[in-house]
Amino acid sequence: MNQERLLRHYAALMSAVPQSVWVLSADGVVTLLAGSGMRERLWHPDSGTSWMDAVHPKDRDWFRRAWRRTAEERSPLDTIVRVRLKDAPDRFRHIKIIAVPVLDEEGDTEWVGTAADAEDHWRIRMREKLLARMAAVPAAHDLSEAFLTTAAAVVPELADAVAVFHVRGEPGGAASLTSTEGVGLAPGLPSLYPLDRDILWGATPRQVIESQEARLLTFPPGEPPEDGLSKVSVRWLRRAGATSVALLPVVVDGRAVALATTTTCRGNPPPDEADLNLLQDVFQQMSGPLRRTMELQRIRDRALALQQSFLSPPSAVDGVSITALYHPADSAAEVGGDWYDAVRLSADSLALSIGDIAGHDLEAAAAMGRVNSLLRGLAYDSGPAASPAATLSRLDRIVQALAGPSMVTAVHAVIRRVAPHIWRVTLSNAGHPPPLLIPRDAPPRYLHDLMAPDPPLCVTDGLPRTDLHTVIREGDTLVFYTDGLVEAPGTDIGDNLRRLREHTEALVRARVPLATLIRRLLPPAQNRRDDIAVIALEARTGQ
Repeated sequence: MNQERLLRHYAALMSAVPQSVWVLSADGVVTLLAGSGMRERLWHPDSGTSWMDAVHPKDRDWFRRAWRRTAEERSPLDTIVRVRLKDAPDRFRHIKIIAVPVLDEEGDTEWVGTAADAEDHWRIRMREKLLARMAAVPAAHDLSEAFLTTAAAVVPELADAVAVFHVRGEPGGAASLTSTEGVGLAPGLPSLYPLDRDILWGATPRQVIESQEARLLTFPPGEPPEDGLSKVSVRWLRRAGATSVALLPVVVDGRAVALATTTTCRGNPPPDEADLNLLQDVFQQMSGPLRRTMELQRIRDRALALQQSFLSPPSAVDGVSITALYHPADSAAEVGGDWYDAVRLSADSLALSIGDIAGHDLEAAAAMGRVNSLLRGLAYDSGPAASPAATLSRLDRIVQALAGPSMVTAVHAVIRRVAPHIWRVTLSNAGHPPPLLIPRDAPPRYLHDLMAPDPPLCVTDGLPRTDLHTVIREGDTLVFYTDGLVEAPGTDIGDNLRRLREHTEALVRARVPLATLIRRLLPPAQNRRDDIAVIALEARTGQ
């Protein structure tokens, strides 16, 4: 009688607390004993199904290992796991499980435990964890750091695959999506690469960007809708056994500047409304790094536009071909003072120059424009018979008198036709890397073998400068370049010059056209630490 009374008191107590008490028998039968809370909401298996079917597919492996370890050690289990709901079998809820193994009358192990709703607690902790990760993301010049950090934060807890795309252009116009390595994949999924194409750029993503409203697409495993998504993405979603795609715009100053895409795969259930809201909050945290990066990029773009405005298209002269390129550093949101120029002096002559202003900022770019314009004017005024050394000396005096930059390196050359297929080159080198001569019938060589360069401009007053003379014939090429092509921290300039010459020789043997040759001389993007300018003159054959 006393025992029955105690049981009634216990049942009354359990009905007043937000948890349920359950028993799992040795043969796998689950019984909900008492309690309010989750008693009526939790799904439990019928005959022929396992109690593990109630656990979320993503949680089954680790939960099964934890359960086995607890049974072997005969220790309590205390964890939070996602459990299927009774009224919505395709939805799950975080439940705090406390379980203790006990022996029944026959010596078999059964379990007694409690189940309490932990959804709000889990979401608060997860939100804090994810937002803390995002708070440490700095502005990244290529955005990849911010995107990668975000992708890693939500896989695999909230999604099986994540790709974050930078939105370029204006929605509804010439907008496009470009990946910046913002990719996260759960183990075993097919690769999302290559991401240099608009793999998710279809009608649906466009609508999300234009409306700035998130959208969730759900579908049977491996059966994504063919309309609204690109063919490439549909193929990947089929291979991955995807069940949903969430499209989440990242809005900065009223414009969608990034699109995050999350996917559930391999039969895992789609995110519910609470998951989707958490994902939106996490990805919107990228707005800070994105805003800072966009500000840096706008400054960089303005500076590059200024710099490019001073890089005039090379003037045409009969009998020669001129090819030039300018490539800004890829590793920082900076511009430099590199420039090239070619100006026609007469029908049979031209002046060609290349130089570098010390510094990497907007001030250096502006100084480059002033020095380049001065040299161009002096060269034209001096004419084809002028000494390049004398022209550089005049430039040096003017720049120093006008309180110009602290240091300028430059090569200035005058090229004149002296016979139908012969050009005389006179040049002066003010502390610049040596031009590379590529004879038609001999290995490439540097012109500093003939004479060492003079000191840079703006380092001292009244410094005498020298001219160097050489000849190029039809089929020969003369290449001028800035130090970004041959200088890198921790390397020897002599070794780098040797490698450049050997690389050039290999390209010449392969009969690579001049425009292609100078592009292939550039180091890989990940190794570029400085701006690079190159201008090359080729004496054409058949003139």
